[in-house]
Amino acid sequence: MQIFDTLSRDFKELKTVNGKRLNVFVCGPTVYDKPHLGHARTYIFFDIFIRYLRYKGLRPFYLMNITDIDDKIINRANSENVPYNEISRRYSTEFFKIMKALRNESVNYYAFATDFINEIISQIERLMEKGYAYETSDGVYYSVEKFQDYGKLSHQDITQLKAGARVETNENKKNPLDFALWKKRKPNEPYWNSPWGEGRPGWHIEDTAITERFFGYHYDLHGGGIDLVFPHHEAEIAQMEAISGKPPLVDYWVHTGHLSVENVKMSKSLGNFITVEEILKSYWPESVRLMFIGMNYRDTSNFIMDGLNGSQTIAEKLTWIYRRVADTEAQEKENYDAFMKEIKEPLEKNMNTPDSLVAINDFIKWASNELNKTEGKNGEIKAILDDLDSIFGIVRKAPIPEAIVNTILEIRKSARAKGDYATSDKIRSDLSKLGIKIEDRGNESFAWW
Repeated sequence: MQIFDTLSRDFKELKTVNGKRLNVFVCGPTVYDKPHLGHARTYIFFDIFIRYLRYKGLRPFYLMNITDIDDKIINRANSENVPYNEISRRYSTEFFKIMKALRNESVNYYAFATDFINEIISQIERLMEKGYAYETSDGVYYSVEKFQDYGKLSHQDITQLKAGARVETNENKKNPLDFALWKKRKPNEPYWNSPWGEGRPGWHIEDTAITERFFGYHYDLHGGGIDLVFPHHEAEIAQMEAISGKPPLVDYWVHTGHLSVENVKMSKSLGNFITVEEILKSYWPESVRLMFIGMNYRDTSNFIMDGLNGSQTIAEKLTWIYRRVADTEAQEKENYDAFMKEIKEPLEKNMNTPDSLVAINDFIKWASNELNKTEGKNGEIKAILDDLDSIFGIVRKAPIPEAIVNTILEIRKSARAKGDYATSDKIRSDLSKLGIKIEDRGNESFAWW
């Protein structure tokens, strides 16, 4: 399997150094607001990537951090006059709820930054001992000039880099590019004790402290959005390779592209900031996943509502097919082999999900035609649908067993026949809360989800 590596700017064969085990770290959210579609794009891609690796028989350990202490969190807490951890607790809970709703189920462990303060302090101490960090009146900073390879991930020359966007400017720093490892306490800020006084960690150091704790100096693959390449991931390399003296930090760097909305980069300041919560009020999570499957993960992609409408149609077709074969025993025969080959081959070439989606649409046409003719192919259709759901998470199934849904519909039908519309309406309302919609056609009722 090939994957594009940001560091080498080339496609590399994905190999493991520890049997079937693959250690994977993806940068998680800073929990100060609700997840938006840009988050969804990155985390859905890595969820499908990990699902596919497991489908192939590998055993990735998927680790994600949660940044639960940061300037943005503190600023929001102060504006609402609440403790910082009330903000981080509120929005980490929201994040987990949204990830579950999107069917992102592959993360093995979520590591909260504030649970690793001791590991963070240990890394800073070692960086200072090795001469890569220095203390000032307001904190501890990493000296980027001490690390000769700084800039290698973003392919920038350190002599030409300037302080700017996403680089904190500060008169106490020796170099504008130096970044904070530890920030000394300011009024109305949370703090922890350290050898440099009360304070809190910088942003970059939490990730290497967490990955060293779980994976050691070196691991297989690091992922995240393309906006994190500089300075965040550049800083991670500088920190960990300075401590270990044994590059590389990871073998593969994998990044997802930017997401635009109606051809404009999504941002709060422009008012085109779309939360996942808002989208899921009108669309299935499977349709959101299908929309992103139709985009190349590395490209700057454009979100338009028509695209989501088309993905919703595909999701509904898959669900309709699944309902026809749900009680059938899966059979891996010739049609199964042919379709799964067409679906999987693009994934072997740098997770080319758009080409996989073409093959999925071909399967939908074939399966719909076969179901209208005979039940002879039901077992193969069921086997393909099961695999599609394992890899992509795109087959919507009833939130409760279908037999129970059918029993409830019979009870509702009886209530309607007796003129008991209060009971009928309550059943409709209660099922709707579970995501099951009732459609009445004359004396018959049908359930959709």
